[in-house]
Amino acid sequence: MRSSGSGPETGLTMRDVAERLGVSPMTVSRALRGRPGIGAATRERVLAEVAALGYRPNKLARGLRSGGPHELIGLLVTNLGNPFYSQLAVGVEQVAVRYGARVMLGSTGADPDSEHEVVDDLLERGVDGLVVVPAGHEHGHLGAVQRRGTPVVLAASPPMGADVDCVLVDDFGGTRDACRRLIEHGHRRIGFLGLPAALWTGSERFRGYAFALDEAGIEVDERYVRRLRGDVDTIEAAAHELIDQSEPPTALLTANNRNTVGALRALRFRDAEAPRVELAGFDDVELADVLHLPLTVVSYDPIEIGRSAATLLFDQLAGSDPVAQHRSRRVTVPTTLVDYSTQQRPRPARVTAGQPR
Repeated sequence: MRSSGSGPETGLTMRDVAERLGVSPMTVSRALRGRPGIGAATRERVLAEVAALGYRPNKLARGLRSGGPHELIGLLVTNLGNPFYSQLAVGVEQVAVRYGARVMLGSTGADPDSEHEVVDDLLERGVDGLVVVPAGHEHGHLGAVQRRGTPVVLAASPPMGADVDCVLVDDFGGTRDACRRLIEHGHRRIGFLGLPAALWTGSERFRGYAFALDEAGIEVDERYVRRLRGDVDTIEAAAHELIDQSEPPTALLTANNRNTVGALRALRFRDAEAPRVELAGFDDVELADVLHLPLTVVSYDPIEIGRSAATLLFDQLAGSDPVAQHRSRRVTVPTTLVDYSTQQRPRPARVTAGQPR
């Protein structure tokens, strides 16, 4: 906090005011905007402190709220190029609109260091709460944000080192069911194009694969496992490593839609006389129903992830002290199998895409 001697302090943020008074930023925000949820004495104390400090709300945040006493929430994602996030944002916005709120979007490019910077920037702009698809596997800084009075909800990852709400996809169950389907089709050599173990999705989806093999009496064969993060070309090369072996897998299980596309590209070069490799993957894939391939996908609704995360966030914001004595909650979005080789059910009308990475 910067001071200009005995006069009003400049360069202040709403968080600075809240810390001086020992209240949450939400309390300061409500006092400034005349919102319910705080007592008259608290409101007077906030307004008196604001006047004494010469605090003025951030112009951008104030402009975004110009239509009335609306909340402003931040949505932080890792990859704007992934259609998953547009669908997740739709779900967040659907809930925000019901509360008269606006959504401010930030992106980290899957960089944990950038995540710290973007979180700080959103807080400086006066957001009242955050929905975060985290870039890293340690979330202590987000727990600290919540303890200082700004509610946080994680999407698609459980909290590590933070006591915050989260919304998950059934990563384990979906991958287990997809692998079981391949086993039911007679496959015993099942390759796995997975994600790094450090990622929640990477560890849970590998666990589902290994569990299904184990219950069928099949050992995990490391020759048939690749766990990596990369672009489609990198995944395609890894898929070639699997299917070009002298004793290749007869089926492949991929851990996200990017890996599925890489596998499909590798399979297109198979000799016409070579045995067909069956494919199952996590996440729906655009045009999967016109590929005429033995393909099963684990489908789920990313809009529902956004809706659930925003609902948890506004539940907290509805309280007079949104994070007091908060007990973290976990919501799991279910998955379904879609078998495009037999068209057991029509392709969902919604667009579902890759799980956040």
